[in-house]
Amino acid sequence: MNEFMQAAIDEAKKGLEEGGVPIGSVIVYEDKILGGGHNKRVQQGSVVLHGEMDAFENAGRQPAAVYKKCTLYTTLSPCPMCTGAILLYGIPKVVIGENKTFLGSEALLKENGVEVIVLDNKECEDLMNTFIKNKPEIWNEDIGE
Repeated sequence: MNEFMQAAIDEAKKGLEEGGVPIGSVIVYEDKILGGGHNKRVQQGSVVLHGEMDAFENAGRQPAAVYKKCTLYTTLSPCPMCTGAILLYGIPKVVIGENKTFLGSEALLKENGVEVIVLDNKECEDLMNTFIKNKPEIWNEDIGE
């Protein structure tokens, strides 16, 4: 498995261990992780700290030229909010662990020229299926239902 997707999975597991939603993400620049994060909505009572948003936060302020050379790895298909951040900062490539448990705004990413790769990773899917089964109310809140 790609080391960067593994890092995103490790972030997702960290979130689960903390009692949160198991979604992780890393932003990679020149083969190094610029920032990683996981969903912290439950842990921090946040309305916006999805895995991708936490990775952006942890990457810190970067020039547009840096973001335009990054790849974002995420364990789950990005929601509209996270897709907006990806587009805003000009991330050209997104690698997604799985999109069966939740199909985010991949079409919008593609329409805006972002290369989208879906790995259909079983570990990512299993993490989400187990969480959704065990904590449907938190999952529904996380996706705005």
